Formats: sequence, structure tokens, C-alpha cells
Amino acid sequence: MAITLNEIKESVIIRTMIEQGNYYLGIKGYTDHGLKHVNLVAALGQHILLELGYEKRLAELAGIAGYMHDIGNAVNRAAHSQSGALLAFQLLRELGMEPAEVAVVTAAIGNHDEGSGRPASIVSAALILADKADVRRSRVQETCMDHILSDIHDRVNYAVTRAEVQILRFEAIAFVRLCLDIDIEFTPVLDYFEIFLARMVMCRRAAAFLGAEFELFINGSKIV
Repeated sequence: MAITLNEIKESVIIRTMIEQGNYYLGIKGYTDHGLKHVNLVAALGQHILLELGYEKRLAELAGIAGYMHDIGNAVNRAAHSQSGALLAFQLLRELGMEPAEVAVVTAAIGNHDEGSGRPASIVSAALILADKADVRRSRVQETCMDHILSDIHDRVNYAVTRAEVQILRFEAIAFVRLCLDIDIEFTPVLDYFEIFLARMVMCRRAAAFLGAEFELFINGSKIV
């Protein structure tokens, strides 16, 4: 029987790896990579594939990859996509997932980071889009406003008051649209591109892999 996302979420070891990885990153000053983040990415990855017409099992595998994609942070942030893929391989085999599906999930996890990743499959492309779309004020773990404003990653995430992914169709063309509202009192829009440009390029490639076009709207204006 196929392993479900709910079974993955019930795994104590997987949940612990996610929580500990986020704890370590919090000490280092990173934004949230914990349960809220991975649950959002899992749900969004599933949603993207279902809305684009892909089969339910592929969407569930995208959900599983989304939930597990950051477990490598429990080892180290550096190369966390690769270490996460290796951890996922072992954990999924122990849970009894079919080898072909293990290969799909681990490839998606191993290719989700903009440093060396590329869309490697339908599931991989969905994970990339879902992960890069999670920009929000509540991802900021720092509580001191002076520190938030002095760190560009915290400042940009804090400035985003709304992030929404829309799947649209115009005639025969599908669009994956990321809509952001950015409070420019906290940071100029240019700061967003300073840290997210490589991720947006990755999103465009991922959308193309899924037969769609990627669009970015900021404060109601089309940017990409």
C-alpha cells in the first residue's frame, strides 16, 4: 500500500528532525524552517499539481517531499538539500515506500535549493515553487526590531504582509502566479530581488517544467 502524507506526518523521527533543524537555524539567526513552513510547502505543492491537472499520487508525493524537504537542516544548513535527500531515502525505505517513489521524493529534496538544484521531475518542480513562495512576516524568528531591520532576510520576510500562489488559465496557457504585498516602510522592493532573484529564476524554470508560465506580482504590479 502506498505511503501517505498523513503517515509521514505521524513519524516521530521525521517531525523531530524538522523541529531540531529549525531550532539549530534559529540559533544561527535564520527564518522559520520548522513545522509551519514544511506544512505550508506540503499543502501548496499538492495544490499546484492538482490545479494543473496532474494525478493525485504525484500531488501526494509533492506533499511528502514538501514536508520532508528541510530535514537536512538537522545536520547542517550547508548542503542541506543533499543531506536531507540521504536522510529521506533511509527514512522512507524504513517506512516501506516503493523504491520508485523513494527515488522521486529524494530527487525533489536534493534539488530544491537554488545553490545547485534544478527541476528534476514534476514533483521536484512543484516543491521548488511551493518552497520559494513561502515568504511571510511570521517566518521571522528574531524578536528584536533593530535586529530584524539590520538583516536583509528578516527585513524582507517581515515586510511581506501577503503571499499567495494562484494557478490561472488563459486559453491554452497555464500560469503560476506569485502575488506579494510588501510594506515598503520596512524595506524597498529592490531588497526582495537582492535575495530572491536566483529563486525566482528557479521558479520560472520549475513552472516551465510543468508546462506553465511563472508570474510575479508585487503590490498589484506585474514584475515578471
